[in-house]
Amino acid sequence: MYIGEIARLAGTSPKALRHYETLGLLGDVRRSGAYRVYTQQDLAQVRLIRQAQTLGFRLAELLPILAGDATDWAALSRHIAAKRAQVQQDIARLRQLDAELAGIDTEIRDCLARRQPQAAAGSVKRRA
Repeated sequence: MYIGEIARLAGTSPKALRHYETLGLLGDVRRSGAYRVYTQQDLAQVRLIRQAQTLGFRLAELLPILAGDATDWAALSRHIAAKRAQVQQDIARLRQLDAELAGIDTEIRDCLARRQPQAAAGSVKRRA
């Protein structure tokens, strides 16, 4: 299949495919004259790259794992484990941040509640 078809099937652009190829993420892509000819294996590789990017991997992280003609599945598994550990740390950090924000919000609401009766008393108009 040619570049337009694989781009459509993989949900990417021809420019991205050329970039992946330049980086070496697709191995050696066959050519028919001036045209790149992609295989089903290339399509699977592009989908893997796209999925990894969606999960937060940068292309630079994928280079040592996916570059060349064979995927280093053990290295990919290690990178996934490291990424999951980082996500867990981020979740813990965000939960702490959420708890701190909730505490600040509670303090603000308490202050507003204490001020509310005074503000309401001052806004009552007297009729003459």
